[in-house]
Amino acid sequence: MAKDTNIEAAGRGHALAAIRNIGIVAHIDAGKTTTTERMLFYTGKVHKMGEVYEGTAVMDWMAQEQERGITITSAATTCFWKDRQINIIDTPGHVDFTAEVERSLRVLDGAVGVFCAVGGVQPQSETVWRQANKYKVPRMAFINKMDRTGAQFMRVVREMREKLHAPAVPVQLPWGSEEHFKGVVDLVRMKGLTFDEGTLGSKVTVQEIPPELAAEAQAAREALLEAVAETDEALLNAYLDEGDLGEAELMGGIRRATVTNRMVPVLCGTSLRNKGIQQLLDAVAEYLPSPLEVPPVTGRHPKTDEELVRETSDAEPLCALAFKVATDPFVGRLIFMRVYSGELKKGANVWNPRTQKRERVMRLIRLHANQREEVDTLYAGEIGAIAGIKGVVTGDTLCAEQKPIALERIVFPEPVVSMAIEPKTQADKEKMNAALADLAEEDPTFRTAKDPETGQTIIQGMGELHLDILRDRMLREFKVKANAGRPMVAYRETIREAARADFTFDRELGGKRHFAMVGIALEKNERGNGNSVDFQISSDLIPHDFRSVVEEGIHDGLSTGVLGNFPLVDVRVSVVNGQWHPVDSSEIAFRSAASMSLREAARSARPVLLEPIMALEIVTPEEHLGDVLGDLNMRRGQVKDVAQRDGTRVIEASVPLAELFGYATTLRSLTRGRAGYTMEPTRFDVVPDTLGQELMNR
Repeated sequence: MAKDTNIEAAGRGHALAAIRNIGIVAHIDAGKTTTTERMLFYTGKVHKMGEVYEGTAVMDWMAQEQERGITITSAATTCFWKDRQINIIDTPGHVDFTAEVERSLRVLDGAVGVFCAVGGVQPQSETVWRQANKYKVPRMAFINKMDRTGAQFMRVVREMREKLHAPAVPVQLPWGSEEHFKGVVDLVRMKGLTFDEGTLGSKVTVQEIPPELAAEAQAAREALLEAVAETDEALLNAYLDEGDLGEAELMGGIRRATVTNRMVPVLCGTSLRNKGIQQLLDAVAEYLPSPLEVPPVTGRHPKTDEELVRETSDAEPLCALAFKVATDPFVGRLIFMRVYSGELKKGANVWNPRTQKRERVMRLIRLHANQREEVDTLYAGEIGAIAGIKGVVTGDTLCAEQKPIALERIVFPEPVVSMAIEPKTQADKEKMNAALADLAEEDPTFRTAKDPETGQTIIQGMGELHLDILRDRMLREFKVKANAGRPMVAYRETIREAARADFTFDRELGGKRHFAMVGIALEKNERGNGNSVDFQISSDLIPHDFRSVVEEGIHDGLSTGVLGNFPLVDVRVSVVNGQWHPVDSSEIAFRSAASMSLREAARSARPVLLEPIMALEIVTPEEHLGDVLGDLNMRRGQVKDVAQRDGTRVIEASVPLAELFGYATTLRSLTRGRAGYTMEPTRFDVVPDTLGQELMNR
């Protein structure tokens, strides 16, 4: 069993080719955290396996995670396996915490997708797969829970191909299934592997493939050989000449195909029963890329906008991305960093292109869940954290001041649920505001705002569970006592047609005249494309000195809309007219004129409310199908598909979020507790006119 000192003894503990930066991603309850716990045990990082169901999992270190048995925040750790340094990020599977997956995949070189052998490809599996596609992250798949009743390995492989369009190719087959699952068949070495339960799976017995699996294994190996040969001309020629490939040739072919996203190797096992994890570690080491094998990172010069490339090398200028902010009770503010090039050194000065400020790195930390190990240097390709640095937020680049570069920022989804919150006492008010600021800094999908009519503080997030967890953290971590209202839908506004308006601001304020005129043209943007602002006038009409405040005024108007103080989205804003006075024009005049001009144009553009629509997957026994479908119909649901799966029915539907509060209780009642569901936000759709009028009249 490898120890943490393997690479340390070889030198300074840093060899780029030996590093694997990987994420464990999946749908909720597929077994990500249990799989990670086993990986830590077999690599010698921990000496006792933690269990999610007991609340003892190392990677689920938050009190809320241990109580609920789910992963809420991405936990990072470093372990060593066969002379490979494996930096692992265990990500959440619940849809409310999808931003944690997004920012983790942004900085990872490879990922292991964990799938339940019974549930197969579930909605959140599709979401994380799409996120990995966006960042072109090479992946492998681990089909977990092969010992569960209803486990079907090949059905999950087929679903990966059909639902995810993934080039999934088994490199293992299960030896038995359900209660008869005993091991795996290795299609590369063509051997059977079983795991000794007395040593918690540490002792692996290699033996010949049993006769009853010989034909299936041979057919699966032929399929593997063909899949690999199709991606490599040299291997194709060798395969055609010899009819087979050697073990080293085959592994090299699998690796190249995986690194280039032309293949997803599929393995199997059962994490809870300690079977198949050491082979998964072998596959991570052999098939997933090192930082040297992924394309060099690209960014832009913060002043000239010139595209820049940074190779993964210690000799290159420093380039690192802050992908997460966390508050640690012992070391304070932690900034999680991925170093793409150069060396991040303790005591060194780094440059932040966003703030145009120099920052000093006081403490560097290598992470293991909530434990911290201080180091002097983080090298190219490594993941770690800076403690105590103030002016850095999620998405910031830290670089060499003389060789500046700004990497593309991480884009996060918009919140869909809101809730009013107020402190119980006046003493809690300041503590609550400070806690909300800290939580919003940590979580880019958490927003706070003031209701202009009531003065209440409104918090916004990705779902009921998300807000519930944040409220719980306020009480436990920040000792803030607060009352919260019921969750509400975070609506949006948009326009149905083009319009334009001019607004002149001409007032006397504080004994001085303030004058400005701004003309705005509004057009529809494609749904989901967000807002854009551009100036189509010369500096004679609005001088360059005032353009930034005009833009601020436009964003003021966009943030509150015109129907119900909801943000205005998916519009193109063009500044098409303007007027100024060399003495009387001021920033306040231009900001006000821009905001009012935008609002007048929006009122003329047939504004409409948008509501978040959720993709719902319900698994229910056949006898309750009619009741569930009838209830969905009453909730304005659109049923897309009703499929059969192992004696149950799987319903896929789109339902407005407004109709789904308390749905878990209703579904339990309709099916006597026998049905389950998962949901995720997919898009915003126009609210029906009658319902829109009701909302406006509330």
